[in-house]
Amino acid sequence: MRSVNDLKKLSLQDVLLSELSWEQRQQLDQEAPTHIQVPSGSRIPIDYSRPDDPTLSVRLQEMFGQQETPRIGGGRVPVTVHLLSPAQRPVQVTRDLANFWRETYFEVKKDLKGRYPKHYWPDNPLEAMATNRAKPRGN
Repeated sequence: MRSVNDLKKLSLQDVLLSELSWEQRQQLDQEAPTHIQVPSGSRIPIDYSRPDDPTLSVRLQEMFGQQETPRIGGGRVPVTVHLLSPAQRPVQVTRDLANFWRETYFEVKKDLKGRYPKHYWPDNPLEAMATNRAKPRGN
């Protein structure tokens, strides 16, 4: 390092991660993953900008079939899920996905079905195929 610009080029994350052993890295990846794979197959990044409230922003249709709220930290920490419309706008924020499917989904579905009629809005979201497209393949 010869200048402030050289120092600015360093990634603090990379420097800190390089200090961990392989076992510690594995544990970190398991306890605080950078991404969560959702039922559609997409790997969605977790936002840790508020450490006490990790957040997952994902399109509602990509979560069909997911019965419980995703958890990290060995299952101790529920992830706050920001369910998004097809236009990537938040339609619901929840830490209780099971309750959302049971109590709120049908109201949200009415609104979204009117605004996005070409998209897939199943009557039973827990048994529906998750998709990252307007409709699941084959429909």
